[in-house]
Amino acid sequence: MADSDLDAIRQARMAELQQQMGGGGGAPGGAPGGGMGQQQEQQQEQMKQQEEMRHSILTQVLDQQARARLNTIALAKPDKAKMMENALIQMARSGQLQGKIGEEQLKSLLERMNTETGMNKKTTVSFDRRRAALDSDSD
Repeated sequence: MADSDLDAIRQARMAELQQQMGGGGGAPGGAPGGGMGQQQEQQQEQMKQQEEMRHSILTQVLDQQARARLNTIALAKPDKAKMMENALIQMARSGQLQGKIGEEQLKSLLERMNTETGMNKKTTVSFDRRRAALDSDSD
């Protein structure tokens, strides 16, 4: 039942977007360059729709705390968050997920992904005091 509701929302949104595109698409006229602009608009619209679908799937799969944690990770490491989102979407589509994922489950999935991809390397910072001491003495 949720799928039919989601489909109805998608169709309504598509109709709304097509109506907006139809109103803005008549302005260029028959200029040869207008076709390229319209094609770019269509590509942007498809990208927007894909992002909306990703967002809706992640909203269905993750609870609020897990979604907040994933957004925080996206601020610090966008590539890692994108990989996690892709993995979650793939798991949802294949039926591997049972219900919503909580924050603790998301943490364990992140740890597992880190060990599988080798991203769990510790970073170290070394500070050369001799070089810093030489710089401060010159003042």
